[in-house]
Amino acid sequence: MPLESRQYPSLVTGESLHLRYPPFSPDHRVRTYYVVLQAGQISFRAALDTGSADFWLTSTECTTSTCMSVPRYPLTYASPTFVSINNNETAFTVSYADGTSASGFVAREIVEVANVTVANQAFGVVTKSNITLVSEVSGILGLGFSRQSEISAKAANATPFFSTLAQQGILDYPIFGLSLERNTTGTFTLGAIDVSVVQNVSQVVWNEVVSFSPVGTQTNTSGYFYWAIRMSSFAVNGTQYTPQPTYPGPSDNSSIALLDVGTPGLYGPYQDVTRLYSSFPSSRLVDESGQWVIPCGSSATMSFSFGDGTTFVLEPTDYIIGPAEGNPDLCLSWPKAAPPSADGVDWLLGTPFLRTVYSIWSYGIDSQEPPMIGLYPRNNASAPVQPFSVVESSLSSESATVATTLPNFVLSTPTYTTPSYAFNTSVPAVYGEIVQSELATSTYSPLIGTIAVNATALLQVTGAYTLLVTNTNGAVMTSTYRISQPSVTLGVPPGWSSAASRSVPGVGLAISMLIALAAGAWII
Repeated sequence: MPLESRQYPSLVTGESLHLRYPPFSPDHRVRTYYVVLQAGQISFRAALDTGSADFWLTSTECTTSTCMSVPRYPLTYASPTFVSINNNETAFTVSYADGTSASGFVAREIVEVANVTVANQAFGVVTKSNITLVSEVSGILGLGFSRQSEISAKAANATPFFSTLAQQGILDYPIFGLSLERNTTGTFTLGAIDVSVVQNVSQVVWNEVVSFSPVGTQTNTSGYFYWAIRMSSFAVNGTQYTPQPTYPGPSDNSSIALLDVGTPGLYGPYQDVTRLYSSFPSSRLVDESGQWVIPCGSSATMSFSFGDGTTFVLEPTDYIIGPAEGNPDLCLSWPKAAPPSADGVDWLLGTPFLRTVYSIWSYGIDSQEPPMIGLYPRNNASAPVQPFSVVESSLSSESATVATTLPNFVLSTPTYTTPSYAFNTSVPAVYGEIVQSELATSTYSPLIGTIAVNATALLQVTGAYTLLVTNTNGAVMTSTYRISQPSVTLGVPPGWSSAASRSVPGVGLAISMLIALAAGAWII
């Protein structure tokens, strides 16, 4: 069984403070959720990632085997909308917990996501990479905050893609929604809620995003860094546990969970994960990466609670990875245990959790409203646990057997030295604080702040929906769009000849896009 790298990136401005897990994997059980976008009128697939903030694409200057296997941004094309920054000498790097990385330079290009266009969007042009790319996905579209952006730290006026939409008031409201499906197309909504999934908006549970002190001398104010919320408890079959935060002081004795569509797993601290698996008879730690196994016949729900204590349930088919080939009665399971992280984020909840909810990510409004994450449960918390026959059928249909043989002895739980806390606590961060800048423009009227929630006023869309857009003559135009997964030629500039449209099956899952623009707003 391969072990993941546990090296932490340097704690410098713009770099990740937390272990990042790549959203790509040749493993057929790992789903990469992507959208189709255009950079310089060239179509690419980009994986969605709420655990990072930057947009990057593999370029033709990268000639490693991993790069050559996917459509690449053609630097030889000389796109008329490509803008160099510092003569292409502003470095861009990204690294992941499995030891893979990519590097290149920062530039600008026009970027289109469905009918939303952002000119001069700063992005990373990858020229060297050993990251395994799958399903013809050429890069990542980060949806995180500006403080997390390496590009924003290195180039002037280089806000991340979603930050630009929020700060310029392009959307009907500064939110996006995600519906992740296991084996079919989900939806990615910008500025609205997909009510084909959310049957009752009043049942959305809203959670304030945790603010952080600055990193070093990055700034003299606290602000928002991750899409992270407070976890109040976790449970197995109703046996409840209170999380034990690694840094109880800075987090007001609360455990912090980062929600990340780009992480294909669940990760928690050893002090919590060990207690969680104590509720599974015959479970045990099987490798140094923090992997646990449980009997495949285990019949238990796993749940997580946030904020006010609302419980979100995972069934066995949500958290069981698959049986070990050499030990078919034992199944690998989420969560895995991770060493302490210097940013105080103890839990990382990726797609196994996010598939069980519809998630709404509200960017917050300058001087008026903090960022929030809304969670709408898709699993019935009171339903009986899945019988083993259902789990067995699911594992069989997905050919989920893991090619590994487990050790025939009990591993001891490793011990780690807790690193120094990464943030500058001399500048305190206040839970739910209203910040003066870095969020959405204050021209928005708050709808889901902490005092009162009026989420029913958020624009609601479904398979067919209407947009109001001002044309160049100042007239308001009405357009109706329908969900469709575009069949496009990937990586080929306008006017260049190519083979037929590339639309191949793979482990990636497309995300259909529903976009609600502010009435009367210009598309930039």
